Amino acid sequence: MIIGGALWAKQDRPGSLIAAFAGGLAPDLPMIAMVLFATKVTGVPAQDVYGILYFSDGWQRVFAIDHSFLVWGLVLAAGYLLRVFTLTAFAGSGLAHAAVDFLTHHDDARQQLWPFTDWKFASPFSYWDPAYFGSIVAPLEALLVFVLTIMLVFQLPRLWEKALTLAISAIFLVPIVVTGGFHGLHGM
Repeated sequence: MIIGGALWAKQDRPGSLIAAFAGGLAPDLPMIAMVLFATKVTGVPAQDVYGILYFSDGWQRVFAIDHSFLVWGLVLAAGYLLRVFTLTAFAGSGLAHAAVDFLTHHDDARQQLWPFTDWKFASPFSYWDPAYFGSIVAPLEALLVFVLTIMLVFQLPRLWEKALTLAISAIFLVPIVVTGGFHGLHGM
């Protein structure tokens, strides 16, 4: 969300920050909903959610759509063609999320070239798995979020934009500070 905000929020377009934050979250909303439903409603243990359900064909089909470069690219093109900057910021941030995930998921990679192929790029880097440099990528991601948060706070003119940026960043950074580790990143 912070990366999308840094890329797409414009000082002269107050709605662009919210659109960019929403676009940065949107690719993961189906997964969040599915995880919450599985764990809170049906009582599936978290280890089964992340060890079995996450890799099931049904869940992978959803992830293929919500992280598809084609889907996000079409929405981005629509924003440009319709000259609706909030749609452009939303889609651009969603596409940035998909691109970052493309580069930082190994065993948990997504089918981001859907619907053309079911192929997954198993990145040599993971944002969480130490076997694929997660112990390096996670701190770099946290540093990037911290730096971009400071940049946004100084660039954004409205107090509510600064406060929203700090709140979203805190959701990511505070657990790192409190626990002293990166094991809680992205709910993993």
